[in-house]
Amino acid sequence: MTKDYTAWIVNIGTELCVGRVVNTNGAWLAQQLTLLGYKVKRIVVVPDEEEVVEILRDACRRVRVVITTGGLGPTEDDRTAEFIAKAFKRSLVLNRDALELVRRRYERAGLTLSDERKKMAMLPEGAKPIPNPVGTAPGIHLDVGDCHVFALPGVPREMQAMFEHYVKPLLEEIGPRVCVVEESYTVKGIPESSLAPLLKQIAKVCRECYVKSHPKGDEITNPIIEVRVLASAHDCSEAKRKAVAVLRELERLLGGVDRNG
Repeated sequence: MTKDYTAWIVNIGTELCVGRVVNTNGAWLAQQLTLLGYKVKRIVVVPDEEEVVEILRDACRRVRVVITTGGLGPTEDDRTAEFIAKAFKRSLVLNRDALELVRRRYERAGLTLSDERKKMAMLPEGAKPIPNPVGTAPGIHLDVGDCHVFALPGVPREMQAMFEHYVKPLLEEIGPRVCVVEESYTVKGIPESSLAPLLKQIAKVCRECYVKSHPKGDEITNPIIEVRVLASAHDCSEAKRKAVAVLRELERLLGGVDRNG
């Protein structure tokens, strides 16, 4: 089994599992990773419990990149750093660089370092802190053999900022160096069930492209289908050419479809 350019997303938080919070982080990260050329093999949502430990171990056995969200804050149930340390048999230690990041954030607000705030600087031994430009809790970057583990906060704006500033540049450096392009075409007046045979045909135009239909209306009374094509190549113009070729074939085939059939 090859691990090259594969990823798991592990969204940690009991609030996700009880339905109190919608997991937008998983969808956002999956889109970002896909556009970077990584294949997301799994998105896991798990509560703040010990089972995270085995999930992380399993993830690093299977894929090259693991990104977690949630559980980095000052409260007792924020245990992601502890789980990562246990998963990879590391001690949990006070990281001086992380402590300085936390200290500066609170010092600017005129606040001192309590034990709860220092807790956010406790990282697995050997880990690097990921700076948080919009919040207080640093992230965690730990390399485990050929597996890169990134732990980011659960607050979406913090997670996104840290991904953009730290994680994304690193993934671009170690990644497949391809350009991924997504193009779309909206089909109206044809039920998805009638469109399905055409999608099977257009997929043959580019067998390595990902073709997917997304219903936006009602199958019978108001069929509106968005067809999206994901294509990749070492050159962006070539990736776009592949995606456009697939959609042009769809447009050609639609010309012969009986929309009342």
